[in-house]
Parts: sequence; C-alpha cells; structure tokens
Amino acid sequence: MPNSITAIKTHSAPLPVGPYNQAILADKWLYCSGQIALNPNTGEMVGNGDIEEETKQVLKNLLAVLTEAGANPQNIVKTTIFLTDLKNFNKVNQLYAEIFKDGISPARACVEVSGLPKGGKVEIDCVAWLG
Repeated sequence: MPNSITAIKTHSAPLPVGPYNQAILADKWLYCSGQIALNPNTGEMVGNGDIEEETKQVLKNLLAVLTEAGANPQNIVKTTIFLTDLKNFNKVNQLYAEIFKDGISPARACVEVSGLPKGGKVEIDCVAWLG
C-alpha cells in the first residue's frame, strides 16, 4: 500500500463525469485516467469526428493533468491508446510521436474498441514516474 495517495484535479482538462479522478498520485507513481477530446471549458467534443483534431485535444488534456501533478511527457512510462478504428493508427501515431520527440518514448499498447464515451474516436491514458 502506498504511503500517500493524492487525487489530481485541474480545470485545464475535462472534469470527471463519474466516480473517478483525472489522476491519482500514489507515492511517486501517477496514474492518469483516459482522456477523450472534450473541451474542458464547454464539456463538448472537439473535432467534429476529425481524428487528428480529436487526438490533439486528447493530448492537450492529458498534458494538462500531467502538468498539474508536476510531471511532463518525459515522466510517462506507459500509455494505452484506444481507437474505434485502427485505420486511424498512423494519424494518431504521428501526433503522439511529437509529444515524445525530446525523450524516451514510453511503453505503449494500442487497441481497437467498439466505442468510446461521447462518441469519441480516440482515448489515451498513461502512467508516469515522478521519482
């Protein structure tokens, strides 16, 4: 059991719509909940179904949560990408790669799912080490 557990919350990313937190910091491990392409100010989906616009917003939301916890992309050790269509893999991968261009890319899984909240096409979560 971790010595300390802290909920991470920022208004720069969408607030949870259920009984979960944007992230949990357990000692020096940060577990970020999956982010979809919600605009944190309006709660509306971004991109009108455009996978690249959705991916940009997802990454922006995820980075906002990381920043609130005192982390950055170089702290990420594992991500999971959920796509409703693996045909979008290359487009998502190009934008994703930009986030890690200055460091070591994390371990990753990418899976196709039958659906995502709010009709999103992409969701990304991560685990980061703040040691």
